[in-house]
Amino acid sequence: MNYVSTRGGADQTPRSFSDILLEGLAPDGGLYVPESYPHVATATLGRWRTLLADEGYAALAAQVLELFIDDIAPADLARLTRHAYTADKFGSDAIVGLADLGDGLLLGKISNGPTAAFKDMAMQLLGQLFEFELARRGETMTILGATSGDTGSAAEYAMRGKRGLTTFMLTPRGRMTPFQQAQMFSLDDPRIINVAVDGVFDDCQDLVKALNNDLPFKAEYRLGAVNSINWARLLAQVVYYVALYLRATDADGQTVTFAVPSGNFGNICAGHVARSMGVPIDRLILATNENNVLDEFFRTGVYRVRASAETYETSSPSMDISKASNFERFVFDLLGRDGDRVRALFADELPRQGFFDLSKTPEFAALSQTYGFVSGSSTHADRLAQIRFLATERATVIDPHTADGVKVARDLLAVGAVAEPVVALETALPVKFSATIREALGRDTERPGKFAGIEELPRRVVDLDNDADALKRLIADTMADLRSASVADAPQPAGLQPGSLPPDPTRHEALDPDA
Repeated sequence: MNYVSTRGGADQTPRSFSDILLEGLAPDGGLYVPESYPHVATATLGRWRTLLADEGYAALAAQVLELFIDDIAPADLARLTRHAYTADKFGSDAIVGLADLGDGLLLGKISNGPTAAFKDMAMQLLGQLFEFELARRGETMTILGATSGDTGSAAEYAMRGKRGLTTFMLTPRGRMTPFQQAQMFSLDDPRIINVAVDGVFDDCQDLVKALNNDLPFKAEYRLGAVNSINWARLLAQVVYYVALYLRATDADGQTVTFAVPSGNFGNICAGHVARSMGVPIDRLILATNENNVLDEFFRTGVYRVRASAETYETSSPSMDISKASNFERFVFDLLGRDGDRVRALFADELPRQGFFDLSKTPEFAALSQTYGFVSGSSTHADRLAQIRFLATERATVIDPHTADGVKVARDLLAVGAVAEPVVALETALPVKFSATIREALGRDTERPGKFAGIEELPRRVVDLDNDADALKRLIADTMADLRSASVADAPQPAGLQPGSLPPDPTRHEALDPDA
């Protein structure tokens, strides 16, 4: 299985999985995608159903990953997934599960990881893959990421303590909940650097792309990505679509619809990949909050990004996004994998005029039928109503992002636009959004003991202007300080002569992945 850029021409050289794992964005500014999607036959789904029941989620993950990864041995993949998906990290051997919300709606429970968000499902695997591949190559990497709320903490908890990795995570200053900020800023690890940017998430995301597009800087500091621009992270999310499909059905011919709260299009893009592989997904319901750029496209064919001043601050803050990075992967498929057309849209039209319009194209006319997408949006009042209803009628408390997905799913079910069952994907545990839960229910939700007092812990965060050069200086200075500290702390090898250089402390021998 090789990978190509969404903006590449017919003459581009395909890359291996391990190469794109460490690279993030392609050199031409595009996103990596498989040359083609593997096909999952009905018989394969039957085997996976048995495997999931008998051996668990990690075993299923290894089998799905094998379809996309041929340069890591199957035994190594199985070992890495066993390390990533444990009961200690996710609260039970099931890892993911379902809850019945009634009226044909199920809740896909995918937020029981270390940071109480669905992002843990991908990040825990990504941390294992990064450490394994860097050790195999004897290299280091500098992670540069952006978060609107949950990606950052999930990434930092997955990357902390991993050899060969330093993480810089950009956040929109003051735009996350106190709990989300505390999860990140309280981590005490010199190789995890939190950066609060003066702007919104899209500004943070633009800075990440700007530094990735500066190829000399990217090469010098070995920049890598944990945002969903990294194909490996999106691939890890495909696994839970397969697992939830298998748990929501009892026969391989049955279909399931998924409702997905969407901001950056990463989560639902994984559903698109699973559906393209042949997993029997009937519809993919895309749900936005008031920042409805994606809903607007699926209704009208016009993709119009918003400026920072036009991006609303809402009670589902992780979806306060107006530039959906992963959307380019879907448009690549929509346009018949024509890299030249995609490059014209995303590298020319969008930067020049702030939008592109596919409404008159035959591809858009066939979009819903061919790819199964339907969409809708939600408001603050809608979120409160859904949280109250499920807490009162179903004894289930959901977070506000999940409420966006539930609201749109219930609307579509009510008018017969989608068929049962619908699995609404959980975004996070409600404890992360206590102010909205109190507003909806007049009380706090239960807080897991591991998060007690987290907001009172000391904070470690650097404030930064929305400026790419300032970010480059911060990375360069920090990495120099870390190298100096490593050299100072390293024991002097026997026989080292005055004035000679010690071994590079940022290099290391290959690790045993089971160690």
